[in-house]
Amino acid sequence: MQIVCSESALASQVWTLLFIERYTAKKKEYSLSAPFSPKNILQASLTEKDLEQLLKEGQDWDVYVMTPSQEKIRLASMTEPELLYFLKDGKMLIPFITIQGNISFKLQSPGLIVRTEQIQFIGKDHLFIKGCFLHPSWSKQPGRLKGMLVLSSSEDEYAYKAPLKIGNRFSSLNEHNHGVSINYEAVIPIKELFIRDYEAVRLKGRIEILYSEANGNSMSASSPIKVKFARFSKRTLIRKRNGQKKAITLAPAPKARQLIISIYPYNFKKNIKGKMNSGIVFLKRHPMIKQVYKHAFYWLGKLPSSKKVIVFESFLGKQFSDNPRAIYEYLKQHQYPYTFYWSADKKCLDQFKDKNVRYVRRFSLKWLFILPRARFWVTNSRMPVWLPKPKQTTYLQTWHGTPLKRLAADMDEVYIPGTTAENYKKNFIKEAQNWDYLISPNAYSTEIFRRAFQFDKDVLETGYPRNDFINYHAAGETKQKLADKYSIPSSKRVILYAPTWRDNQFYGKGKYRFDIQLDLDLMQKMLGEEFVILFRLHYLVSENLDLTAYKGFAYDVSRHEDIRELYVMADLLVTDYSSVFFDYGNLKRPMVFYVYDIEQYRDHLRGFYFDFEKEAPGPLVKTTEEMIQVIKDMQAEGFQPSAKLDSFFEKFCYLEHGDSTRKVVEKVFPKQKTNRFS
Repeated sequence: MQIVCSESALASQVWTLLFIERYTAKKKEYSLSAPFSPKNILQASLTEKDLEQLLKEGQDWDVYVMTPSQEKIRLASMTEPELLYFLKDGKMLIPFITIQGNISFKLQSPGLIVRTEQIQFIGKDHLFIKGCFLHPSWSKQPGRLKGMLVLSSSEDEYAYKAPLKIGNRFSSLNEHNHGVSINYEAVIPIKELFIRDYEAVRLKGRIEILYSEANGNSMSASSPIKVKFARFSKRTLIRKRNGQKKAITLAPAPKARQLIISIYPYNFKKNIKGKMNSGIVFLKRHPMIKQVYKHAFYWLGKLPSSKKVIVFESFLGKQFSDNPRAIYEYLKQHQYPYTFYWSADKKCLDQFKDKNVRYVRRFSLKWLFILPRARFWVTNSRMPVWLPKPKQTTYLQTWHGTPLKRLAADMDEVYIPGTTAENYKKNFIKEAQNWDYLISPNAYSTEIFRRAFQFDKDVLETGYPRNDFINYHAAGETKQKLADKYSIPSSKRVILYAPTWRDNQFYGKGKYRFDIQLDLDLMQKMLGEEFVILFRLHYLVSENLDLTAYKGFAYDVSRHEDIRELYVMADLLVTDYSSVFFDYGNLKRPMVFYVYDIEQYRDHLRGFYFDFEKEAPGPLVKTTEEMIQVIKDMQAEGFQPSAKLDSFFEKFCYLEHGDSTRKVVEKVFPKQKTNRFS
């Protein structure tokens, strides 16, 4: 591994090659000394011992250089690494290039390794793909080697097959591994792609090979065709089929980078419009445009305020829900003399269209003119740290939960992508200085909020406005109305599963994933006769669940506008470390805590403010089997809540009697006409 440096950077100082594990709870680091060569090239070699250490201690390793001043610089590469691997004890470590072009190492089971070097149209009649592959079990080219390029659609696993032309082999011998790499080519006649006569289709590409081992056994292996070589951009060919123009595009999937061949009807006007929209998006995201936007926001905030305007936002504009919704509904019901706007994320506008509310798209030009001149901001999550709050604006931060997990300045480590622990805390506290009021659900939370947010202004210890709904709608009529909306039989008990997100499970900045650790087949078998389960994932999690195999038993309600209605509908809450159980406690119904990763979460990811295992108002379980048994036991006992619930209620829910919203509104929002700075 070589890194070219300027002569001025050398100065005989010691730089370090650093490997940081991406996913483990407490990120591991492995470092190597990297001395300079006479040609201004920083060089470092990985020995077999180094590679064994990487294999043993983690899954994915990102590569950095540590400068003499302790600055970490992520290593990038314009070219895909050689077909190298390190094999030890049935595990394989291979280098790869990330979507952003950075160098990383991945641990995986031994299997076929494919590198694609060329993908292009040849004229208007053929598609050409070229590359090479190897398998770690080969010490020489295997016998009876055959290969096939396969294109599959969602409906057809083998929508198209083309034989591979097997080319010359070349040795990949090095001091850590051995084997042979084999060149391949595939030529696909374009007319063959139209045989199935799809109206529109997306085909994924992969390589499949058949070979024989030294003992004569026949083996098979496959691997996706990944588009990772530098400067590959979307390519399109227009062809006529039965008098209709069709477009064939070659492009990598955004995350996995697997080759996708799309075939769809071509329309010149729509194509031009699409290109124009892409250009507009590019301009909007340009750093210069962002700077202009920020300056415009600042200067618009200097203008006289719109005294009667309130802007509401819930979960970054993704929902019409939570404490902001409760405050909004109270103000409207009691005819407070204000104009109300909801800040709505562009991907979630459908959440607002049928609510008879006035909304404005987040970060649009209209939003830019409304927000800096509004008299009040009401939100339950942080605003962007670059937004300068105008002096005449009152900022009510409602927050969105009683804290179990450590927050902001109380966090020891931060695993959120795109930031460091130091920057995360600094930005959090900086934005919190803009708040004029902060709502707290109880005395316990007030103490934590003041310390974790370093907030020294007005804390409104009133209970959460959103929970007024629970107090007024816990009766059976409302519950049945909601059950009818989802076609849930009245004879069945409702389980609400509402887990939180994991800081270290993410695709990228702001995009989190959630791995469901439940055996739904077993749950349906054991509970399906008498129960249904509603899945409500955290707003930061980006997946859409596919529960089609469990129709009638499992429902995805993650996009339901407000979880408070789901609380009322549920006979039983299953959660983990989410603050939802503090709200659900107002109903005094049973709860189960599915904490399969509690040691990791408690000791590394976040940490808890109190002894959760001792004080949780319900049993803690770690497996699906345990959960099923606990639910059956609760059913046999008539769904009585835990004996701990009374003390839990007195500590966390004692303020919430249905009048929290009124207390907040009377403190913050003047009903009578006031002067500009009142």
